[in-house]
Amino acid sequence: MNETERSPQGFEEQLLRDLTAHVAQRAEVASAARPAGRRTRFLRGWRLVGAFGLAVTLTAGALAVQTIRVGDQPPPTASASEIFHLAADAARQQPELTARPDQYVFTESLVTIRDLPDSGPYQTTRNQLWQSAGGVAYTQGRYRPESDPNGWGELRVLRMGDAADPTKDLDAFQPPAYHGDLPTDPDELLRHLRENPVDLHLPEGADEEALYGDESMVYTTARWMLRGYVPPRALAALFELLAREPGAVVISGDVVDAAGRHGVAIRMPGVIGGNEDFLFDRDTHVFLGRRGTVVRDGKESLYDSVALLRIAIVDRPGQLP
Repeated sequence: MNETERSPQGFEEQLLRDLTAHVAQRAEVASAARPAGRRTRFLRGWRLVGAFGLAVTLTAGALAVQTIRVGDQPPPTASASEIFHLAADAARQQPELTARPDQYVFTESLVTIRDLPDSGPYQTTRNQLWQSAGGVAYTQGRYRPESDPNGWGELRVLRMGDAADPTKDLDAFQPPAYHGDLPTDPDELLRHLRENPVDLHLPEGADEEALYGDESMVYTTARWMLRGYVPPRALAALFELLAREPGAVVISGDVVDAAGRHGVAIRMPGVIGGNEDFLFDRDTHVFLGRRGTVVRDGKESLYDSVALLRIAIVDRPGQLP
């Protein structure tokens, strides 16, 4: 996340008004178009840079658009574990996609973001990403303002940022975006992820043994898998594994993503300087994605929101399904 200055008095009230108006407008458009523990998450330093001017962690997933104040929410009606198990049932019903290592995982999403509290209104863009299925090429992407159907930018190569120097890119491909070899049993998946953690590309001097050896690394890797494509049975096992993570809680009340879809949000534990929530469809419990927030002076506000619209396997960057 970008560093921000101390917020002026009344910032939260203005943020809530601005964001509420933006969400209401996006929901109307979508409707008209239709007939806490010690664990620490370190993935925010591992990101795609140059991705449409956004600080997108790994790849764009899906986030809900809503401002939340710490401690303001009433008790949830269902536990995070129950929601994850319902999401696992929904995952098993999805069709399966297959990919060769030389192909690409294509995703299209709506991204709503405001980098700084005083940087103006939230902006929504439509993003398209082509991630290497086998991790043998750089991710490429393009975007356009959601208000301009003809405003697509040029296809660009998107590289990972160097955690030690934000002005530089890493000379390395992103990890594979297609996870077809994952175990479909939660216990076997736990062992697999423990033995095969995601590469955090830590800066020099970091205590790799402590970070990779912590049990929370299993859940960090599991969450990262959701940013690519996981086949249905393995996806169900992944949700069942996440149901075991201590500290995950359901955010009560209705949440609406950047596409105007209503869902339920689960707050994942252990994010420094903010929070990460996963969003599921309120009725079907299909995974819609995640949202990111920042906490400052004891108050929380939206950082970015991404609504995943479609995912497919294609042969080359720029190709549409």
